[in-house]
Amino acid sequence: MPELLAHFALAASAFLSATLLPGTSEAALVATATEWPGAIVTLFLVATIANTAGSIVNWWLGSHVERFAGARWFPVSPERLGKARDLAQRYGWWTLLLAWIPVLGDPLTLAAGLMRVRFLPFLALVGTGKALRYAAILWGLSALG
Repeated sequence: MPELLAHFALAASAFLSATLLPGTSEAALVATATEWPGAIVTLFLVATIANTAGSIVNWWLGSHVERFAGARWFPVSPERLGKARDLAQRYGWWTLLLAWIPVLGDPLTLAAGLMRVRFLPFLALVGTGKALRYAAILWGLSALG
């Protein structure tokens, strides 16, 4: 696979992984970084930006959840969304740093939209958490050799 195509594939994987759809952006990042170690900075940026963009979609959906809550395709149960909202209310905006955590992160970003968290703080916290996660993955990969 050419390097540019690998970047696009990583972007798609990272974006979808952050939305309500399942994905494996970590595995895609490791695979592309292993294949193209000289492109580690651009791979890091692509994964971080695309994954954050997917969370922005969740935030937008959360801000419009009343319209979507009854839809059959909407994959977050009211219970999971309620737990995420309770966690966010209990610990505040800082919980958005944990938006990268599988299963919990998507409802957290939806809850942020539902709670009308302003966009710039949302973007800063979610983007920072996701960047730290990808940096840790790439650091671990480099430490392994």
